[in-house]
Amino acid sequence: MANLIYVANTSLDGYTEDKDGKFDWAEPSEEYHWFINDLIRTTQTHLYGRRMYETMQVWETDPNLAAESAVTQDFAQIWQAANKIVFSRTLATPSTRNTQIERTFNPQAIRQLKAAGEHDILIGGPELAAHAFRAGLIDEVHLFIAPILLGGGKSALPDNVRLELELLEERRFSNGTVYLGYRTRQARAN
Repeated sequence: MANLIYVANTSLDGYTEDKDGKFDWAEPSEEYHWFINDLIRTTQTHLYGRRMYETMQVWETDPNLAAESAVTQDFAQIWQAANKIVFSRTLATPSTRNTQIERTFNPQAIRQLKAAGEHDILIGGPELAAHAFRAGLIDEVHLFIAPILLGGGKSALPDNVRLELELLEERRFSNGTVYLGYRTRQARAN
């Protein structure tokens, strides 16, 4: 059975974007980027909402991005190889390979995907992840906390969800970012 893992870059005060929708403050160092690559390397399916997909698709549509360094080339290869499911009511066709569009988020379909999967599944984007949190689908939460206060923006974690977590791993990066990896209590019970 696959785990559904949520990975997010967040400010110290819990935001993935600032009030203007920018996340340029979350640029990973090379050390941090290699860590993320290794974290998601074994995920073979990625779930995205439309906005996160449109942000991430450059890893396939802009070859200059992958050519910047060995770490970005590695990430581009990981991203391109993954199957992507995009949940969108407005996106007509995908602009990347290995991508399908679903019109609605169906918790039962995600449960079936997890039950049939041999490899963990990544869910990206706080809005889509909020649906999965509320449906009790998230098995692991991986947060990369940047040393910045934004004072508002898009919250990394959903409101009105109570969930007990068990700390699996922690790490401090040289740029001051702190990684916290958790397993959810319901995942531990399985």
